[in-house]
Amino acid sequence: MTDETPTVLIVDDDEDVVDVYALALGGTYEIVKALDGEEALSLLDDTVDVVLLDRRMPGPSGRDVLAEIRDREADVRVAMVTAVDPDFDIATMPFDGYVTKPVDDEELRSTVSRLVSLSAHDDQTRELFAVAEKLAALEAEKTAHELSNSDDYADLRDRAAELDAAATETVGEMEPETFDRVLSEFHDG
Repeated sequence: MTDETPTVLIVDDDEDVVDVYALALGGTYEIVKALDGEEALSLLDDTVDVVLLDRRMPGPSGRDVLAEIRDREADVRVAMVTAVDPDFDIATMPFDGYVTKPVDDEELRSTVSRLVSLSAHDDQTRELFAVAEKLAALEAEKTAHELSNSDDYADLRDRAAELDAAATETVGEMEPETFDRVLSEFHDG
């Protein structure tokens, strides 16, 4: 591993889960492990690029840890990796990705790769990605009726449309070569 190898902080109260995730990611990323929220926060520093965060843990919950990460204004991407099916409360949670357990190695690696590549983009692009993740999680879990009756879901859709329009405007101002390079970097992660 080199100094440029991205670092992933894996946070879960189940040591076996942490070890499985570390095994899946270890050949590609530097791995830091935490078995609770307090340990995770003590290990979080500017070398961490991605946090894989369990939502339900004893002590500070994943939601509490996420709030503290954002309060610290840490420049880190966070994916909730949890057995908790998404509900409308995720609309206001400031994570970048949401993965429902059980998660296989390929999905885990793909999630981390996307989040690492997302770090190279501006805040607007990162927010668009996060909003899209929330919409996808809710659409996979909720019925069309539940979605149509949710103000949180409507707010997310509105924000996605605003961000998409702004991104379209930005892309329209780019030279075609620049757009192709940015798109390639994002997808190649």
